[in-house]
Amino acid sequence: MDLRNIAIIAHVDHGKTTMVDKLLQQSGTFRENQQVQERAMDSNDIERERGITILAKCTSVVWQDVRINIVDTPGHADFGGEVERILSMVDSCVLLVDAAEGPMPQTKFVLGKALKQGLKPIVVINKVDKPEQRADEVLNEIFDLFAALEATEEQLDFPYAFASAKNGWAVKEMGDEPKDLSPLFELILSHVQPPAGDKDGPFRMLATTLEANNFLGRILTGRITSGTLRPNTTIKALSRDGNVIETARITKILGFRGLERVPVDEAEAGDIVAIAGLTTATVADSIVDPSVEEPLPAQPIDPSTIAMTFAVNDSPYAGTEGTKVTTRQIWDRLQREAEGNVAIRVSQSENADAYEVAGRGELQLAVLIETMRREGFELSISRPRVLFRNDENGKRLEPIEEVTVDVDEEYSGIVVEKLSQRKAELTDMRPAGAGKQRIVFLAPARALIGYYGEFLTDTRGTGVLNRVFHSWEPYKGAIAQRHTGVLISSEQGESVAYALWNLEDRGPMFIGAGEKIYAGMIIGQHTRGNDLEVNPVKGKKLTNVRASGTDEAVRLTPPIPMSLEKAIAYIADDELVEVTPKSIRLRKRYLDPNMRKRMSRQQEVA
Repeated sequence: MDLRNIAIIAHVDHGKTTMVDKLLQQSGTFRENQQVQERAMDSNDIERERGITILAKCTSVVWQDVRINIVDTPGHADFGGEVERILSMVDSCVLLVDAAEGPMPQTKFVLGKALKQGLKPIVVINKVDKPEQRADEVLNEIFDLFAALEATEEQLDFPYAFASAKNGWAVKEMGDEPKDLSPLFELILSHVQPPAGDKDGPFRMLATTLEANNFLGRILTGRITSGTLRPNTTIKALSRDGNVIETARITKILGFRGLERVPVDEAEAGDIVAIAGLTTATVADSIVDPSVEEPLPAQPIDPSTIAMTFAVNDSPYAGTEGTKVTTRQIWDRLQREAEGNVAIRVSQSENADAYEVAGRGELQLAVLIETMRREGFELSISRPRVLFRNDENGKRLEPIEEVTVDVDEEYSGIVVEKLSQRKAELTDMRPAGAGKQRIVFLAPARALIGYYGEFLTDTRGTGVLNRVFHSWEPYKGAIAQRHTGVLISSEQGESVAYALWNLEDRGPMFIGAGEKIYAGMIIGQHTRGNDLEVNPVKGKKLTNVRASGTDEAVRLTPPIPMSLEKAIAYIADDELVEVTPKSIRLRKRYLDPNMRKRMSRQQEVA
């Protein structure tokens, strides 16, 4: 059967996964009466809840006797490493762009990677059924983006289509009558070359993604560049510098058929397959025939830019809500994650009960924490910190991100002011239609930790902020952090409505009445710059004197809900987030007030 290998790339929320769903449906991959979840490719719970793709996934459809292998890729910059490696497996890509938003930072990021690999993208302008669509303008913007990214003449002459993935149709020109996705399938068949590869040569395959499976062990997915592979064949794994990592026998070869992975008896050059049987080979290693000495060229794995400390939960309520609470269980789980997720690095910290976990961004680490708490873990998480590096002259460098902000014109002033205070540099500002402005900054990555919540408040929830790694630049100097102090509980027990009501003029609360609290736990934000200890368990003293109005029900202002990401971004260096399967609590690192004073004095001296 003829083969085509393509990836679907786009900015976050431009419709990649929905498009793959419709391609699967219209190619007859699902039975007509088959019950399939919406966004079938987003298979884990967190992907479904957040509406984002975290892991690249393969699927395949058959159209007019041609098997099309499709890889759905993540759109978030935190998972950008996945995108780069995926593109080395395919012969072309479908670039999806929102007909209203136009090219966004992540569009630029993924397109740049595709053009560098020499791919010739097919452009699909999606969501043209939106009332605010501006498809023709967006097409021109995409052409300008191709040119800005130094596309070749051949790449600039890209085929395009207009589509509504949600409604399952595509057309070659805007005036055409929409029916189904046939025009897109035809574009793929006519513009994507069948995979090149020597079927008679020695077996070679580059491992592109890795996952751990309870039954099969490590499963490596990649595209066979030459030769043929059968189960029980002996192969070896080579590192990027050509060293032999291991020699093993292939226990299983899995091919992608629709949403299923099915065992196959043979795979040949051009096929995208998953193989089991190796124990130490990882992403970017070459899986080859024992006679091959040279590794395949591979993308280096991007360096981590952010780190957090994962520690044992030592609060007074430790062990009451989770089932996995020991250092050994946390270490084993993190090691397992690092094995399957090459973008995460785990190391021991100075403290025996804590581990350093480094990754590409807050979102990536927040997804790991959320997964662990659902598995029954209790953890204490520190504030994220940016990782620095030194150049050859010993100069300290920090990661800089390109930040693109879309806001209503009335809020642009406050956004520019706040980001300028955080050492961000304004590089572009232009109208984006419908009373909106698009502002582009280059900002230190550490300046953006904790800024997103403030940004949403400043723009009344209407702003959109996107960020992507830009470069390493010399250290920009100190950046002012949170301006306010916190309200710290001085007692353990259950919070009382009357006490919280009396504390409302001190600042907004993070907890409601009847919640479990302990000494050293953060219960709210102080309106001033210093921390304040308060007693939220103090009840109303009862007397035998009754006055009108004294027994009326206390009406509390609703507390500020603290989601996991919000809590991680909010805390200061001397604070932690306690994460359990049932709760997310903010606390001081040292619960004892005398210890806190002693440690802050030591830091002042240092």
